[in-house]
Amino acid sequence: MKKWFTAFILLLVIGALAACSSDSSGEKAKESKEIKIGATAGPYSDMVTKAIKPGLEDLGYKVEVVEFSDYIQPNKALDNGDIDANLFQHSIYLETFEKENNMDLTGLIIVPTAPMGIYSNTYKSFDEVKDGATVTIPNDPVNAARALNTLKDEGLISLAEGTDPLTVSEKDITENVKKLKFQPLESGQLPRSLDSTDLAAVPGNFALAAGFDLLTALTLENMLDQYRNVVAVKSSDEESQIAKDIQSVVESDEFEKVIDEQFEGFGKPEWMKK
Repeated sequence: MKKWFTAFILLLVIGALAACSSDSSGEKAKESKEIKIGATAGPYSDMVTKAIKPGLEDLGYKVEVVEFSDYIQPNKALDNGDIDANLFQHSIYLETFEKENNMDLTGLIIVPTAPMGIYSNTYKSFDEVKDGATVTIPNDPVNAARALNTLKDEGLISLAEGTDPLTVSEKDITENVKKLKFQPLESGQLPRSLDSTDLAAVPGNFALAAGFDLLTALTLENMLDQYRNVVAVKSSDEESQIAKDIQSVVESDEFEKVIDEQFEGFGKPEWMKK
């Protein structure tokens, strides 16, 4: 009888130890649920911190936001596995960068993005624009096309029918109602150009960096989704649980609420308008 009692006690002790071990393993698994998201310093690191990080934390993740100061290192860090995802680039840039650098990255989901705006210290509306006014526009083909499409939407210029809006250039202008004079500049110089020009087409990230309120633009571009920023991951991780959880957070009502309250003027992607 005493032997059976001793055996029973041993079983209880072993069971208790197993339970403790199980609890400990569970805690370790929970603690290892970590994620690093890279973003360029500014509005998109803010978006990760304010709109994405809280939702992931609610799912049990420990989230680290890694800030970058250029447009090269975030993709290198992602490709090397130093971070799990990044947010700073649109799909056109992503596709070009990965091909040129032999990477295999994927845009997971499009997020609201600061649009290009037409700003002026001279005019309060396009109706006031005088003939021969000077417009500074980005000197790179992608952003120059965005500027021309925006001016077309406002009726200031006409573009040749059938022109691809992603590749349109000055040579595609068929009518220039106000006889606008175009002055290409590096995007970083466009905000400062307002002191000496009539109109300036400023990409959203440069406008925000210069302290502009997006809503003070004479108009904001009707942005194509190809120009909106994406959360990117390695293609091999596209179906991972982390990727699925990031996507679910971005698609949540809580994410949209933060965007509406703290990112005024950011253009929403088509999927958010449905």
